Amino acid sequence: MKGQDAERDGATAAAAFMSSLDARDASPHTKRAYRTALEQYLDWLEGVPTVHWTRPPRRTLRAYLAELDGRGLSRSTVSSRVAALRSFYRFCRRQGWVAGDPWAAIVTPRRSRRLPRVMEVDDVERLLDAVPGSAGTPVGQDVAATVPAAIELRDRAIVECAYAAGLRISEIAGASVGDVDLGHGELRVLGKGRKERIGMLGAPALDALRAYLTHGRPVLADAGDGADDALFLNSNGRGMTTRGVRGRIDHLVRRAGLPEKTTPHTLRHSFASHLLEGGADLRVVQELLGHASLSTTQIYTHVSPGRLQQSYRAAHPRATSDTEPADDSTDEEADRS
Repeated sequence: MKGQDAERDGATAAAAFMSSLDARDASPHTKRAYRTALEQYLDWLEGVPTVHWTRPPRRTLRAYLAELDGRGLSRSTVSSRVAALRSFYRFCRRQGWVAGDPWAAIVTPRRSRRLPRVMEVDDVERLLDAVPGSAGTPVGQDVAATVPAAIELRDRAIVECAYAAGLRISEIAGASVGDVDLGHGELRVLGKGRKERIGMLGAPALDALRAYLTHGRPVLADAGDGADDALFLNSNGRGMTTRGVRGRIDHLVRRAGLPEKTTPHTLRHSFASHLLEGGADLRVVQELLGHASLSTTQIYTHVSPGRLQQSYRAAHPRATSDTEPADDSTDEEADRS
């Protein structure tokens, strides 16, 4: 069945599926990605004669994969699109609208497992020093009650917290004042899948956050109506968006002269890698990052060549040059005996 009925059926099923995501409290990012995947897939199917969305044959699905590849999409994006379609068909099967998931038998390209970009500790310091005024004013010292000075305190607190707790920019933007526990050095955030976790804050992050809350945030709050409880406010007194947080960190990256590929997420990668290099347990890092699967955390277990050699020399019994060589005469006598 093709034409308007098929289009309406597919659109109706897609709308119902998207409503189910609302009921599951899916993140805005997930909903946007799933909506894009569904709309493009159903639109493409409309151009395929004699194929109905409820029962597309394998050759049609393979042709769609070829279409996505032809658009230059990455393996990761293609895998995400197919995951969205599988979720859609599983939903439709539960509703009794389809007999099964046609995508279940389709093999998709594996996602490439690239090592994450990691900053050196010195580079993190360079990023912090890029905040105007940070080099000359100790954190916590009284500053002029101006919006530019308040923004400087806010930016430093953002970078310190992002690195100290391995935060995503969405978690930074979503945090509220009530999520901060300065006494215990903790920040409660809402991560992927709306899962709550506790981020740990070290002394530098706590100092920066305390200075911002005392001297910076009140100034920014006065620029608005003072009713927004977001932890990090913009110059208009409203909660910062993920785009706003990303923009500020990108600005500091350029100001610090760091590589262009250094992103806000690089701070999160660095947090995990530096913890593991310092001897932290992998499962502890998994909890701190909020990863559902340990395999996701394992990508951070890469080590630098220098640390690799150091660990090898410290652990292997024959790694050092002063290892005693075997006594050839003893070996020869043993062979003859």
